Amino acid sequence: MRVARALSAALLTLGLAAAPAAADASPSPSQDDTSAPTQAGTSFRTATEIEQGQRATASGSTGDYLYWSFPADTGQRPTVKATVKLPETHAPQTWQIDVYDGLRRRQACQYGAQTRTAAADTTSVELACVLRTVRAWSEPWADDPLPGTYYVRLTATGVATADLGLPVGSEVRVDSEDIGGSAAVDGSLAEPLVPGVATKPEEEQEKAAVLAGLEPEDGWASGWWSDRWVWTAIGGILAALAGVGGYALTRGTGRPSRVPPGA
Repeated sequence: MRVARALSAALLTLGLAAAPAAADASPSPSQDDTSAPTQAGTSFRTATEIEQGQRATASGSTGDYLYWSFPADTGQRPTVKATVKLPETHAPQTWQIDVYDGLRRRQACQYGAQTRTAAADTTSVELACVLRTVRAWSEPWADDPLPGTYYVRLTATGVATADLGLPVGSEVRVDSEDIGGSAAVDGSLAEPLVPGVATKPEEEQEKAAVLAGLEPEDGWASGWWSDRWVWTAIGGILAALAGVGGYALTRGTGRPSRVPPGA
């Protein structure tokens, strides 16, 4: 009976502890598209900032480089999607989307159509890039995604001379999946990789980096907490209860009543 009560309490604890983790993993509501940007930058320095969940649009010309930037935090796996609306008449064109981190290192896509060729009769082309999960910390020599600002570059490659300068329209949207404790690592960055963080005054070094115009809705993660702590604690409790239950089942009920004490 005592073992049953203990198991019931453990299951209740499991439910209460898992609830916050499940709530944290739920996606945030999309941003209002009416406030989304309607133009793109032409370089890293002039990249247009967008929030995750926003659908940004921009008009440009074939051959231009279009840039956007967005914040990505620890434990997120960003997915960048772009749609290019082409003119009615054009030669075959190859469009490509690239994503760079706060150090302007090009990040590889786990999967997705990062490059696509549009035939002469195609009116639009869709691109996608699913990045690796953002880590709280990494070795200096590694190329892992780290918390901070990310840059999206959209351009056409191998364009025919006759198509250069033709008007095109573009749509870009960034969403993230919260991976949680399965991607947690020990350690964290002192500051997220955002523009201007290296030039902060000395008296502001201990404050959170806010030099980029955008940051995650709940602020930058400190790097020490993840739901891995919750599941580790739950695993320890269940292991202890399993030990108590096994002992209770194997120790028996004591000396049988028919056996005299001196036997």
